[in-house]
Amino acid sequence: MEKREKTKLITSIGGQALMEGIMMRGPKKTAIAVRRADGEILLEEMEPLGLGKKAKILRVPIIRGIVNMIDSFGTGYKALMRSAELAVDDVEETPEEEMSKFEKWIDDKFGDKFLKIFMGIAMVISIAFCVALFFFVPAWLFNLLQMIPNSEWLGSHMIYRSVFEGFIRILLFLGYMALCLLNKDVRRLYKYHGAEHKTIFCYEYGLDLTVENVMKQRRFHPRCGTSFIIIILILGIFVGCFIPFTNPFIRTLTKVLCIPLVVGLGYELIKVCGRHDNIITRIISAPGMWMQHLTTKEPDPDMAEVAIKAMQYVIPENGEDRIG
Repeated sequence: MEKREKTKLITSIGGQALMEGIMMRGPKKTAIAVRRADGEILLEEMEPLGLGKKAKILRVPIIRGIVNMIDSFGTGYKALMRSAELAVDDVEETPEEEMSKFEKWIDDKFGDKFLKIFMGIAMVISIAFCVALFFFVPAWLFNLLQMIPNSEWLGSHMIYRSVFEGFIRILLFLGYMALCLLNKDVRRLYKYHGAEHKTIFCYEYGLDLTVENVMKQRRFHPRCGTSFIIIILILGIFVGCFIPFTNPFIRTLTKVLCIPLVVGLGYELIKVCGRHDNIITRIISAPGMWMQHLTTKEPDPDMAEVAIKAMQYVIPENGEDRIG
């Protein structure tokens, strides 16, 4: 297991890779930095959802994990859409005379709202597809496995089913992330993901935020969202052991209803791993750190420059981001 040099501080600042850019989120400010086609870096402050600040109960352990995930997804989606607008803002629009009749109708009816509507529909379809792929398919496959002669013993304990389903889910997730690498735009996104991690590490080591210093850092960070997903997948195996249903539809519905509990537990674990560096937290973090070999790539220096721009904007003056 990799031995890591201890950082000078642990920050609550986190980030997300965007289309040709980075979002950094600090305790007081959230900013996105995007590099346009002409090489200029555009920096914008954006308002996060801030759901956790609306009521004290939303900051209670377990519950705060659910709230944080909703907040992160909502803010991240908003930042991703904005980065897409900024990144392509200087691309010449298609002249009206070159647009098809369908394109003209779409433009007249929806205008700039079409992209948001399209992305909203795509997200709903994606969620439905993910539920079917990651919950229904593993349960259905295990039922098929039980139809093999002399395999009745598989159904003698729910632990066999849960481990099998969890193993299939992890394989599907790994396969999906690997296939994403075939897309050049996704590969660039993963490079920006690496730039985000390196920049945060540079800050946590107390170094000046320069491209040279950032590029020297490692790209695997224990508080990464990838690690969070892997922890959730593993926790799902333990939770699945207590779900008695074998019907794929009922089992899928039950597992979906258990997602908030798994997310809440996963959030608390990832916070512990982020605050402490010992043999136990390294073992817990290890699967997620390995997974980052797929989801982060070595960035180009110009990507590090974009990440630095966003990072510098959100660092608070009085050290409110320091959690360790």
